[in-house]
Amino acid sequence: MVADLQKRHAKQWALYTLCLVGILVLLGQLLGQPYVHQKIAALMVFFSLLTLLTGMLSITLLKNDKFNSVSIILGSTVLRLILSLLFVFVLLWGGDENILWFVINFFAIYLLYLLFDIYSLITNLRLHLK
Repeated sequence: MVADLQKRHAKQWALYTLCLVGILVLLGQLLGQPYVHQKIAALMVFFSLLTLLTGMLSITLLKNDKFNSVSIILGSTVLRLILSLLFVFVLLWGGDENILWFVINFFAIYLLYLLFDIYSLITNLRLHLK
């Protein structure tokens, strides 16, 4: 049963990531360089893998311990935040000339993947926790 939920989560994640990449490519073609940062590909790879891994971890932990669901989801969100801040620190360590648009792109992608994670975990696990 956990494997089925993980497969379903992975399929939803792949579709969502493909849609986001398509939107970003389209925005990059329409708006150009200052609005879509040159490190957007690194941001997308990082957040897509982070979302997949935290989602799989949350599904596994929620199936093993049904009574601590709030703690598990909150823990995965905090883990996502800490790893994201470390990633930003590493990327900006060398310096960047366009920090404002990097931060805007970072938070937009962060929030979009956070919404996906919350939506997919709640809809996938709501019925199965009873």
